[in-house]
Amino acid sequence: MNYQETTAWMFNQLPMYQLQGASAYKKDLTNTHILINHLDNPHQNLKFIHVAGTNGKGSTSHMLASILQEAGYKVGLYTSPHLKDYRERIKINGSEITEDFVCEFINSNKAFFEANDISFFEMSVGLAFDYFAKEKVDIAIIEVGMGGRLDATNIITPLVSVITNIGLDHTQFLGNTLELIAAEKAGIIKAEIPVIIGEYLPETKAVFLAKAKENNSEIYFASNLISDDFPSDLIGDYQIHNKKTVLQTIKILNTQTNFNITQNNIESGLLHVVKNTGLLGRWQQLGESPKVICDTAHNKNGLEIVLNQIQKEKFNQLHIVLGVVNDKDLDEVLPLFSKNAIYYFCKPNIPRGLEASILKEKANQFGLKGRTYHSVSEAYHSSQESATANDFIYVGGSTFVVAEIL
Repeated sequence: MNYQETTAWMFNQLPMYQLQGASAYKKDLTNTHILINHLDNPHQNLKFIHVAGTNGKGSTSHMLASILQEAGYKVGLYTSPHLKDYRERIKINGSEITEDFVCEFINSNKAFFEANDISFFEMSVGLAFDYFAKEKVDIAIIEVGMGGRLDATNIITPLVSVITNIGLDHTQFLGNTLELIAAEKAGIIKAEIPVIIGEYLPETKAVFLAKAKENNSEIYFASNLISDDFPSDLIGDYQIHNKKTVLQTIKILNTQTNFNITQNNIESGLLHVVKNTGLLGRWQQLGESPKVICDTAHNKNGLEIVLNQIQKEKFNQLHIVLGVVNDKDLDEVLPLFSKNAIYYFCKPNIPRGLEASILKEKANQFGLKGRTYHSVSEAYHSSQESATANDFIYVGGSTFVVAEIL
């Protein structure tokens, strides 16, 4: 199979939460252990940073990668989901895994995957670990897919564990309270491995403290310990918390491991995150006059921050290109949106995409008015045609909406 055929097989033949939702979720790590043993345990030869959290995992992981690259290290980076090409998920020093490596890995192990019902995410984790081990990276930064305790990435023992924050998301899998979700994400805390907490609430702090005590792990609350005075090319108010988390993590690497990261490395790394890692979709500006911003925020906590930031912008009229997936709690997120905006409702082009007509009907209940469109691109082009130079266009609601316009 060539690369297109290989990725098509991966997407279409195997359980994949990104596209299918609940049916792809597995409730233990048995398959991951079976897979990783089949691959001769490549993770045992790697050093890791493990990053979990409701929001900010991607930005935090990319900032860490950029800083470590500036310090001269060979850095593996595993994140999800991808926006345009599957290979975005697996990078070394900002360069995506080669098509040939993906094809060879899948073709060599295809019979094993089929025989053992290995999921899309499990095989992606195995691919990343195999690639990083063969390329002999100095350190690999691994972003949790969902949750933590039962995530396929949670077979590693990292140098440091990072939990960015806790919000209500994926409640059908992780629990419907902040305490339950915190407990799932705290599942990445390992015995005697330091853990950094980015943001916390009273109810989540207690969970983290208990889990850290149980594992005899030093715990650091970055928001209390770190002051952020470093500029970054990742703009957006929400990056303030992510930067504090990153700075505390680097401090631990410097003081408790053999890594050596200077102040200059930190400053340069934070200023060149996009250049060094290729990160997309975080308060990313696509145009000016009118100003166009896209952002992959898709749950209540993330959207709240992004929509608040929009209100700090100066514009005559706000245009919002909006699409969501069909398991999104609309009663939770739609009240966050401005009633004074013009809406362009659309469906992301995946099986989980919510029909634009259903989204519009639900949005109308919250006073959000606009038209439906047959595609994300049609909605986006219509917003561009309608907006004047002094207006503001926001594109979001789902990672998949952003992916279609990039």
